[in-house]
Amino acid sequence: MSQLALDLLQPREPTLDNFVAGRNAEALDALRRLARGALAERIVYLWGERGSGRTHLLAALARGPGAARWSPDDAPDVPGLTVVDDVDRLDAAAQVALFNRLNAVRDRADAACAVAGPLPPAQLGLREDLRTRLAWGLVYQLHALTDAEKAAALAAHAATRGVAVSDDLIPYMLTHLPRDLRTLVAALDALDAYALARRRALTVPLLREWLAGGT
Repeated sequence: MSQLALDLLQPREPTLDNFVAGRNAEALDALRRLARGALAERIVYLWGERGSGRTHLLAALARGPGAARWSPDDAPDVPGLTVVDDVDRLDAAAQVALFNRLNAVRDRADAACAVAGPLPPAQLGLREDLRTRLAWGLVYQLHALTDAEKAAALAAHAATRGVAVSDDLIPYMLTHLPRDLRTLVAALDALDAYALARRRALTVPLLREWLAGGT
């Protein structure tokens, strides 16, 4: 993939609305309710492999009103939604700080916490008491989209934009571009702009030209 093509890619800001749920619809619904303060449980833990969407979802939550990314330096007893990604990377001091935050969240109705990591709580290499706290609320495994789900999402995105694509374009994209959906959608949008400027159809030959840095 050429540097020119990479420079043209501008993935959309992650939101709950542009997250393609696939098999994660229940988790997405819980996060929507958590963001609105309408979820009975105030601690949600998400886990899944790379590419499963946990970073997208946490970033989307952090952009919402009354939400913020958590820092170990934050006071534990504060209102609002705090977001913690990559919990498995916390050092010993940060683990203590998060333990205190989760205790505070459970004690007050105007606070909540969303945490994400690569493994279920019991399998994390963290303090035992913190692992227990992470399992206090709702725990969801996130599943990466299958190729079929990615293809369907790309086709739906193209249809929403009123863009016609050749039958072989999306399968080609799935085998020749980075496989995360945000990058694929951004590539499709950039290719559409490239095609529009040249009054050409969206086809595999055009994609190859664009990837080669065509002008």
